[in-house]
Amino acid sequence: MSEHTVDPRILRTRKMLKDALSQLIEEKGFDAITVKDLTSKAGLNRGTFYLNYTDKYDLLEKCEEEAISELRKFIRVVNPLDIIQYVNRNEAYPPLVKVFEYLYEHSVFFRAVLGPKGDPAFQKKLKKFMEVNFYEKLVKMQLQDKESSVPYDYVIAYITSAHLGIILYWFESGMKYTPNELAMMLVNLSYNGPTGLLFQLKKIDHL
Repeated sequence: MSEHTVDPRILRTRKMLKDALSQLIEEKGFDAITVKDLTSKAGLNRGTFYLNYTDKYDLLEKCEEEAISELRKFIRVVNPLDIIQYVNRNEAYPPLVKVFEYLYEHSVFFRAVLGPKGDPAFQKKLKKFMEVNFYEKLVKMQLQDKESSVPYDYVIAYITSAHLGIILYWFESGMKYTPNELAMMLVNLSYNGPTGLLFQLKKIDHL
């Protein structure tokens, strides 16, 4: 059943439990959370909880699956060749901006689940999602007609780890930059490389 056909009351209940989960992870860590904690925080009874989820692990998994499913909608339309055109115009690529807008809108959940008290496995899920849905396509398009000194699976590992690190730091540092600004940063890092950007800064310092 799609979200559009689910009873609005059920959607509201699930959102309340997701919000409660996010807050409690930040407060006490996922391992210490009980169903009673979740229902008390959400202002619901245990019966309502069990109508939607089997336990706290099911709640966490369903929330993570929903997040990745929503991100997939934005990534699906990404074309690496289009990104290059936007880079050349010094503009943020709209689908990537949409990704960061979604992350910003749901930052309480992402910050909690990706944080030290959350779910370590979710980082791996997110990295795998990035590899399969975007970066493999990007690297293959760039390397399919040429030999590379670095195997493309290592390139993918480097890019996904770096980009996930940027996202985590964005959350940890209070999201001081807008989704548009972060999309520009990520694209600049991808196409100019961290070393290239550092040399640009060094040149500016010497001016």
